[in-house]
Amino acid sequence: MFLVLSVCLNPMEMLENVLKKIDEINSEDPNKEVVDGKELPKELVYGQRMTEMLGEYDSSPSEEMQIAARGQHIRRWDIQRSEYPMGRAGYFKWRTMVKIYHGELLSEIMEENGYSQDSMDEVVKLVTKKKLKTDEPSQQLEDVICLVFLKYYFHEFAKLHQEEKVIDIVRKTWGKMTEKGHEMALKLEYVPEDLALVQKALS
Repeated sequence: MFLVLSVCLNPMEMLENVLKKIDEINSEDPNKEVVDGKELPKELVYGQRMTEMLGEYDSSPSEEMQIAARGQHIRRWDIQRSEYPMGRAGYFKWRTMVKIYHGELLSEIMEENGYSQDSMDEVVKLVTKKKLKTDEPSQQLEDVICLVFLKYYFHEFAKLHQEEKVIDIVRKTWGKMTEKGHEMALKLEYVPEDLALVQKALS
């Protein structure tokens, strides 16, 4: 018979440990992004931006929502888009495999820190977007994802693509969001050329 010793952590410690672990893992990202003149791991930056935006969106998000937001792109660099065929079918296959991978990694981290199976299942549901159109928390997380894209990544995206594609992406992004997400998106600060594209897309 084996005696298993465990340390009981309070919920705040459990959450802090999980978020810290996610950051430690994402700090290994070989892809970099320059923020305020400093070169930082890309997915570490993304996860922290997700947490920041979630705080603006909801003053008291659930622990599961906080974990899903921070871990949206955990170790995303492990599964490259180039490993799958070009075209829509290849793209969606890649997206599916990446989301499953994120859910598996987050479940492992949560289990190590004492979370219940129900909590792990909730996080997996959120990051895999299996019930996006019918589940309110999933819709709320999608709002946060879209807001982060519009605030931090839209400008560079718009510079790299033709206007027609940019307008199409804005419309698709808008279609994924709730009314609350729309209200927050319209309050974001855009440079004039980006604002013109957003206005054109929504007109």
